[in-house]
Amino acid sequence: MGSCVKAKSDTVPKQPNIVYIMTDDHTAQMMSCYDTRYAETPNLDRIAKDGVRFTNSFVANSLSGPSRACMLTGKHSHANGFTDNEHCVFNGDQPTFPKYLQKAGYETAIFGKWHLESTPQGFDKWEIVPGQGDYYNPRFINMQNDTVVEHGYLTNVITDKSINWMENERDKSKPFCILIHHKAQHRNWLPDTCHLGLYEDRTFPLPDNFFDGYEGRKAAATAEMRISDHMDLIYDLKMDRQDLTSNLKSTYLSFVNRMDSAQRTKFEAFYEPIRKDFFARNLQGRELAEWKYQRYMRDYMKVLKSLDDNVGRVLDYLEEHDLLDNTLVVYTSDQGFYMGEHGWFDKRFMYNESYHTPLVMRLPKGYERRGDVDEMVQNIDYAPTFMQLAGVEVPSDIQGESLVPLLRGEKPEKWRDQLYYHYHEYPAEHAVKRHYGVSTDRYKLIHFYNDIDEWELYDLQEDPSEMNNIYGKPGTETITAEMMERLRRAQEQYDDPIRHQFPI
Repeated sequence: MGSCVKAKSDTVPKQPNIVYIMTDDHTAQMMSCYDTRYAETPNLDRIAKDGVRFTNSFVANSLSGPSRACMLTGKHSHANGFTDNEHCVFNGDQPTFPKYLQKAGYETAIFGKWHLESTPQGFDKWEIVPGQGDYYNPRFINMQNDTVVEHGYLTNVITDKSINWMENERDKSKPFCILIHHKAQHRNWLPDTCHLGLYEDRTFPLPDNFFDGYEGRKAAATAEMRISDHMDLIYDLKMDRQDLTSNLKSTYLSFVNRMDSAQRTKFEAFYEPIRKDFFARNLQGRELAEWKYQRYMRDYMKVLKSLDDNVGRVLDYLEEHDLLDNTLVVYTSDQGFYMGEHGWFDKRFMYNESYHTPLVMRLPKGYERRGDVDEMVQNIDYAPTFMQLAGVEVPSDIQGESLVPLLRGEKPEKWRDQLYYHYHEYPAEHAVKRHYGVSTDRYKLIHFYNDIDEWELYDLQEDPSEMNNIYGKPGTETITAEMMERLRRAQEQYDDPIRHQFPI
């Protein structure tokens, strides 16, 4: 549990500003300060270069709405009440870190994606997109509950609104906290028209386990997120043709029909030759799966290019206005994502590609840590970190741990050596079974439950791709017992009621 702590006002700046930039479905392997195989993200890398890169950063529930609720409250999903996107509405009356910061004298704002099905509380200014948001000519809901359409590309518009608030709308006598929450990199990866032609000459290497057979992993075998079988040719890959249909075609048309004539002309001029070539080739089987993967990667990269450019705009603004020395700049995603690993797209599983999330920070003056932070951290840690930075007492019911000691350069002797995870959304899109688990720096234990009762155990040192489920195999009895005990303690520590249904 968290404890009541305060920042040392004599050694660090009082109430630094906080700029918290969060994207959707951006995974560490698509960020060049983590992985140079695919993407170039020079502006995101600026944050890490001038600050810290967390190498063991994870989420508590790899799904958009629940992840956001964990971040706001500092509590696991079962404790904050927003367990899944299908049925939940976030209880905005509960304590959140923006409310605590407001009471401490901060001015607060959020622009972009909210995805919690409720009206934001704790913000002096907010403009949010309905649902997932629209890439082109997006709608925004404002504080008067009016829905206003803004012309342009969503990533640019969110950044415009954020910079305008920092420059023209906030009270500059107060410290501020702004949440810049992008739809990018969320499905269906519609690029800005100025970036349509990028990366078309790139051929991306297939992950080694792209054609995973899911042996020994029943939950993985039944998930519906394979690029080969479940990535929609029209909705995801823009291979529309008048005589074709799919379950998602109407949704795709609703997105592209938001474009004005100039945007639509550029869009169709780019994709139409690709469509003609694709349909003429009549690809099947593995060739079709590999073609879909390349199309997916290229469009994802284009959306990422806009995101990285706009992060650069925010950093440039802070630098030009002499705000960097007294501002914590945070970049992260609501979870990781599969870029063909296990043959998948999407997230949800406790496997590393979606469980792990990028996290980099540029620190205000007085915080000495630089380079890599290897301690295990989780998105429930963000709220107590921001609160302690602001000089706010962290209530004992917050389940995350403040990262401030790590940012000071300290090496706490009793830092956590395990993390707890619980995914609740089933039955639902992509058919990922409900599961919970515990992980250390070496091992991971997962229990899939509900209409299934399957255990999985991985040795992350010997099997970092999590292909070999060693649960129940001879010689694993000791580590299984240890991980079971760790799981029991974690569920008790966080008071997850699932422990009563499946006692250990």
